Amino acid sequence: MEVLRRYFQLGPDQSFGIKEFIQLDFLPEQFVTGKVAAINAINSLFVVDGFAQFYIILILIAGLACCTLAHAYIHDYKDNKEELYILLLIAIAGGMLLVCAQNMTSFFIGLELLSVPTYGLLAYTHERSKALESGIKYMVLSATASASILMGMAFLYAYSGTLDFRQLGEVLVRTLHAPLAVTGVGLILVGVSFKLSLVPFHRWTPDVYQGAPAPVATFLATVSKVAVLALLLRFLFSSGALAMEGTRIVLTVIAVLSVIIGNLLAVRQVNIKRLLGYSSIAHLGYILIAIVVAGTASLPTVNIYLVAYVLTTIGAFGVVALMSSPYDGDEAESLADYRGLFWRRPVLTAVLTVMMLSLAGIPLTAGFIGKFFVILSATTGGAWYLLAVVILGSAIGLYYYLRVLVVLYMTPAKTKGLDAQGNWGTQAGGVVVLLCSLLVLILGVYPAPLLALAAMARF
Repeated sequence: MEVLRRYFQLGPDQSFGIKEFIQLDFLPEQFVTGKVAAINAINSLFVVDGFAQFYIILILIAGLACCTLAHAYIHDYKDNKEELYILLLIAIAGGMLLVCAQNMTSFFIGLELLSVPTYGLLAYTHERSKALESGIKYMVLSATASASILMGMAFLYAYSGTLDFRQLGEVLVRTLHAPLAVTGVGLILVGVSFKLSLVPFHRWTPDVYQGAPAPVATFLATVSKVAVLALLLRFLFSSGALAMEGTRIVLTVIAVLSVIIGNLLAVRQVNIKRLLGYSSIAHLGYILIAIVVAGTASLPTVNIYLVAYVLTTIGAFGVVALMSSPYDGDEAESLADYRGLFWRRPVLTAVLTVMMLSLAGIPLTAGFIGKFFVILSATTGGAWYLLAVVILGSAIGLYYYLRVLVVLYMTPAKTKGLDAQGNWGTQAGGVVVLLCSLLVLILGVYPAPLLALAAMARF
């Protein structure tokens, strides 16, 4: 009652925060001491700096887009719809905690808060056997990856005696080749590589993307990857793990394999969701190349590439969601469903065309700006072999992205296939994909705001 009385005396417009609360003279000393200790403990687990703010905004935008796409997607769903939004919001909260983590405890809490709701999201349309299969498959493999991360944390704690990233970095810098430290960092990289679908831990990606509802596949490809990548960046740069020669070698090999194998496997796909899944593997490989070459100086490049990737992926998967009729038993995942789409839905075709061109890194799109800065990083760092990998991967990617475009403008099939609703552009999901395509073009022509924003997102 005393707290309420003080609050109303101050008035709602005056500050009454934690500092003022613990200074109230009627509170017992033990309570105040415990309160301060709790605040200090939270501050040691999480940090909200410019880097975290940038990634929180990116996660919120991508999460809002996923919720909007899901609204149209489950409109005709006969069971309860609320659970989907609850699971999405919990997972988004986990991603936000993850990008603020500066301690291995908060790292693991945020990671699990992001991962566990995803199991239910993947299997949400459980009437479809593929959705149920993707949920179970992701649950089993994700739990294995989490166990690897937890074991790595145990090794690092046994070696350093601390869970804090920066304190861990001070220890690792002095002894870079200690077996316990190398093993711990290696196990964490294995688990994180799984979450990011990096080769050779990528085998689950196309199957899960294919079975997942289109808005959930969008979530996996954007929010989940953005949050885990932000965590990886903070861990590598704050803990000093990137200074270990073994870490750089492993990350270089993973990056090269992800670019080459991701693009090669996408070439033979006739399922657009599997194609986008393999494509995401290659794009994470490009980002990893910039990290390996430039270290902390790669942050602006990574930020630029991620914004372009998120906008483009939301747009591409958004078109799939708008074309799908999951409760009639079908999702628009086969390329045959998109044959001659231009003659039925010219504006929707234009949106998907912009997204494919951006993923391919064609000039005047945001994807080109991101790819340009990755190439610039490799050139500046003198990593000519990695530059060759980026160019080769981009050339392979150009082939299968253009193959999708050819299908869009072909003569329509005689049999009627899946199609978007006639008023798709006035629906919430339609507005999202239109905005994404517009932003992809604007940032491709005038990237200055994106460059300024990316430069501000630092530790």
